[in-house]
Amino acid sequence: MSTSRPSTLRSEPAEPGRRPTDRVAPLTQYVLKLVSRCDLACDHCYVYEHPDQSWRRQPRMMAPATVRAVAERIAEHAAAHRLDGVRVVLHGGEPLLAGAARLDATAATLRGVIEPVARLDLRMQSNGVLLTPATCEVLVAHDVKVGISLDGDRAANDRHRRHANGSSSHRQVLRALSLLRSPAYRTSYAGILCTVDLANDPIRVYEALLAEEPPHVDFLLPHANWDNPPARPDGRTTPYADWLLAVHRRWLADGRPVPIRLLESLLSTASGHGSRSEAVGLSPADLVVVETDGTFEQVDSLKSAFDGAAATGLDVFRHRVDDAAAHPAIAVRQSGLAGLCATCRACPVVRHCGGGLYAHRYRAGSGFDNPSAYCPDLLKLVRVVTAAPVADEPTRPADPLDERVLDDLASGAGTAASAAQLAAVHLAMVRALLVTLSERAAGDPVAADGWRLLVHLDDAHPDAVRAVLAHPFVRRWARRCRDGAAELSYLACVAAAAAVRAGVGADLPVPVRDGVVSLPTLGALAVGCERGVVRLVTADGDVRLAGRRVTADAGHDNDPAREDGPDGWLPVRSLRVGGDRLLLEDTDPHRECYDLPVEPRLSGAAALRWTRQVERAVRRIDAEAPGYAAGVRTLLRAVVPLRAAPAGRSRSAAAGAAFGAVAVMPVPDDATLAVLLVHEVQHLKLGAVRDVCTLFERDGNRTLRVPWRKDPRPLAEVLHGAYARLAVADVWRHRPGPAAGGHFRRYRAWTDGALDALLGVDALTATGERFVRGMRATVDGWS
Repeated sequence: MSTSRPSTLRSEPAEPGRRPTDRVAPLTQYVLKLVSRCDLACDHCYVYEHPDQSWRRQPRMMAPATVRAVAERIAEHAAAHRLDGVRVVLHGGEPLLAGAARLDATAATLRGVIEPVARLDLRMQSNGVLLTPATCEVLVAHDVKVGISLDGDRAANDRHRRHANGSSSHRQVLRALSLLRSPAYRTSYAGILCTVDLANDPIRVYEALLAEEPPHVDFLLPHANWDNPPARPDGRTTPYADWLLAVHRRWLADGRPVPIRLLESLLSTASGHGSRSEAVGLSPADLVVVETDGTFEQVDSLKSAFDGAAATGLDVFRHRVDDAAAHPAIAVRQSGLAGLCATCRACPVVRHCGGGLYAHRYRAGSGFDNPSAYCPDLLKLVRVVTAAPVADEPTRPADPLDERVLDDLASGAGTAASAAQLAAVHLAMVRALLVTLSERAAGDPVAADGWRLLVHLDDAHPDAVRAVLAHPFVRRWARRCRDGAAELSYLACVAAAAAVRAGVGADLPVPVRDGVVSLPTLGALAVGCERGVVRLVTADGDVRLAGRRVTADAGHDNDPAREDGPDGWLPVRSLRVGGDRLLLEDTDPHRECYDLPVEPRLSGAAALRWTRQVERAVRRIDAEAPGYAAGVRTLLRAVVPLRAAPAGRSRSAAAGAAFGAVAVMPVPDDATLAVLLVHEVQHLKLGAVRDVCTLFERDGNRTLRVPWRKDPRPLAEVLHGAYARLAVADVWRHRPGPAAGGHFRRYRAWTDGALDALLGVDALTATGERFVRGMRATVDGWS
């Protein structure tokens, strides 16, 4: 047994019944240690196998008088704070050791005392070994939901969950799960809790758990901290993330057949909502533990840190729940971001991981004021699983961009690093949209094959997948598909394009639209039918269809003057400016997202003229507007030729749903094109900022007059117009000659007027005002 030492967070016992002087946040979750002994000897158990050995001093079972005292304290707290409901979890040790009669009496007391005041969600966590039909009858009668611990198949489960004599518990646990699956007791089946073990194959574990038909599954990382760090075999940096991501990929490929609490919690944080697990997210951990003797303790996983880590010095007989809620170590876990260490507060994914499980942050000398010992794993897990809204793009976390990035972008130009963050936001949104579509894809044979291939490629060839998902019109297709306006089967074309780029062999059905199979970022293949489904075979950069072979030239520059050949391959035209590859997009079927008509497939000569002019325009931006060159080079992925206007007017467009693309009509020279590209990339940047930051209060009907139009415009349009015109004014500011000076003064005056109007109405959020004032400072700083 470890040597006991005092906790730096332990508090002196408060006076019996004294109310805390400060207002406390109410507690809604209670873990009752009904029994302090267990019938298994699991070697990873934090109660019996870790430093805190206080269980030895506890009564074996909670007395009926203690149960009633707990119930009365919970009811008192719920009434005082007008809580609608509370959750009580019967725990241990092993609560089934109490027997059916004691469980029946405990549940009756809890419901009888608490439910007149607040709705009671009553649960139990068990190893399941002693579950019997008689016990199940009690659970169903009192509506007790039961979670069962199972680590996978027999080999996986027997690594840790054995009896004291070393015998297996697996058969008994499966018997318990079989009881809970039966129609008579199914209502009490809450789910399965599984502890990750790197020695177990993640897919076999996942399949074993799924076979038990659980309503929910949760995966727990084995308890570790900085003094007792998690095992990292072979020196791997993120083995636990890799294990969980293997489950994640299979789960997505299966269409998310069962909620997995950890993954669902991360997805919930990505859509701007709270976490569903104390292991991740910034949601308040409003929980207290009551031991068998009636003492209040902090979350019991702290027993893995040191002896006495969970102690509070409080008990249900002398202290209210308010006293426990005011305990500094419990209160700090309800303070969100402010309760984390400085390293975590500065981390870009903190809103998702929340610093990890509190117990995993412990280090001697600094207590719990540290990142999680699983920090590298959490970072990788968060970046793969989340980073974007899941169900609906307008639902987003509040202001997740670092203030320094926001201020940099507010200056008008912005660095390449800031632009790269916006590109990452776009890519994450595309991934999140695809996750949303994956459930429907499971029911579509063409899309299902594409989804399985894409999941595999994302693991084996992530760069190829990233290149395709970053294409502007993949996002536009995914949004339209989510809204029911595009074909789900196009997912197979997305996967096929990634396979070609990766040089991976694949054979899958793909849809035909208007006589072609479109492969985003690569081009299109003309086939002999207008619509339908054909089989596409890829290998080593080649595409084979119905016996034909063509070369897709994945990731390479195509000769823009090349005419389409007899093989039916219509390659996307591209150019390079420095190290940046830019597409001249005239094949993608989803590029028609502007209010202006797009050009059909260009001839070789026309494509050559376009690519040469775009190349000169980007180089002109480098020379004349270097501050904006970084944004253009980082964010601009494709130029879409528009049909010329009858009057010869030059016009351009950008669409938020097609991030990274700018559509342009033919222009007389590269100087004009350079201005239009800067103008439209500004719209892309601001659109990406608004994807993740709320700049306006909810008042969509307000309008403002702007200097460049006669009719009043909505607030968002005013801001977009000002942001784009600020950049155009800056471009003209750096061009020589009196004509350029006149253009600069006109665009500056327009920007001035719009900024004054925006700052003159009470419609901006704090973030929005910060952004607009940053623009104001830029304009005011011009000589």
